[in-house]
Amino acid sequence: MSKLTFDNHNRFSEISETDKKYMYSFCDEYKDFMNNAKTEREFTTEACKLLEDNGFVELGSKDKLVKGDKVYTINRGKGVIAAVIGSEDFCNGVSIVGSHIDSPRLDLKPNPLYEDNHFAYFKTHYYGGIKKYQWTTIPLALHGVATLQDGTQIKISIGEDDSDPTFVISDLLPHFARKQMEKKLSEAIDAESLNIIIGNEEADDCCDDSSDKVKCNILKLLNEKYDICEEDFISAEIEAVPAFKAKDLGFDRSMVAAYGHDDRVCAYDALKAIIDVKAPKKTAVCLLVDKEEIGSVGNTGMRSRHFENILAKIISKTVDVYNDLLLRETISNSICLSADVCAAFDPNFPEVSDKRNIAVMNGGIGVVKYSGSGGKSGASDASAELMANIRKIFNDAEVMWQPSELGKTDAGGGGTIAGFVANLDMEVVDVGVPLLSMHAPYEVAGKLDIYMGYKCYKAFFER
Repeated sequence: MSKLTFDNHNRFSEISETDKKYMYSFCDEYKDFMNNAKTEREFTTEACKLLEDNGFVELGSKDKLVKGDKVYTINRGKGVIAAVIGSEDFCNGVSIVGSHIDSPRLDLKPNPLYEDNHFAYFKTHYYGGIKKYQWTTIPLALHGVATLQDGTQIKISIGEDDSDPTFVISDLLPHFARKQMEKKLSEAIDAESLNIIIGNEEADDCCDDSSDKVKCNILKLLNEKYDICEEDFISAEIEAVPAFKAKDLGFDRSMVAAYGHDDRVCAYDALKAIIDVKAPKKTAVCLLVDKEEIGSVGNTGMRSRHFENILAKIISKTVDVYNDLLLRETISNSICLSADVCAAFDPNFPEVSDKRNIAVMNGGIGVVKYSGSGGKSGASDASAELMANIRKIFNDAEVMWQPSELGKTDAGGGGTIAGFVANLDMEVVDVGVPLLSMHAPYEVAGKLDIYMGYKCYKAFFER
């Protein structure tokens, strides 16, 4: 029989010593991974290394799949699907944990480099929902790729090593900022002023008869190091991200501060869970997608047909006779955990939360029955039957979990990939790690919650 009462609370005192020891080592590995995976491309690269080190092979290398096979495939360098073939027929459905691996950031514009009063700058276009003022006067690193006309791809990562230079967006000193500080927070920093300082030294001899000697010097340095010219920025994807390292937070080291917890913390948990799953009955699928922060659009986002296409390939390599009806039946009978972060209660801002219906830090993984805003507008609302099923799976596996909403009614709201998964005719519920300072350059997650994310996804795969 279940306990008569239920409430969300900090559960550090309830975790076993065995789980606590594994939790700390798990979070140490997570921090190391995060420091090497600050973009969706880098996450994909690191994820594939981890999968291959644990016996997964590329889907294309297998003509036939049998029970226990471990395969993965990459979506255009920005997403991964990994699967462990189960013992049950596909028509009974598969177990999917889906996360996104993109995070809010600043993208360089297609023609970003310019000079103004002897400063060289990169112009940016912010990506996802950010508070623009949070991105000034913090150390930034540049990550990404530049693809040349001949197809050569040059990887770029500057600003992470101690020996690297850093980059920054300046802000107005308080002595001059009276008018700025009278503005609303949303207007104090204009999007077009999020320009990154990248140099101040003039070239000895100016290139192409340009009067912009600092810009010329930057182009020379980039050409020497990366063999790129200004036109190559048009076929580049370069992201400015915080140069902060993932670190323990608090004297007690009970939390992790990092850039990109949303949603790489859930993606990492799902990745580790699919690696450690043992002999699943239903085929287990770890789905890592891009573009959630801007609406899950494009051929690397959840709205793409990519997932359906890959699932069709997996099924066709496993069964003797494949048809589209089998694919549709598989999808309809599948369950997906939309593994995305949720908001944790912040005592500094209690007015936006319903204390009875919000996750608390280190209270366990958050289960969000519905998202959306206002009157559940745009929500994916999980059924009572699914919620009961998930409760049982987690309780049987001794997973610490807690129900949560995205703020008070009419005070908050948001969305995940859940709605697009549901549109495929699939059962889905949001289950993710609670965060403080979501979408900020430095977010906060609890170690117990991070570990319970891994534990709940693994239990789900092995249901």
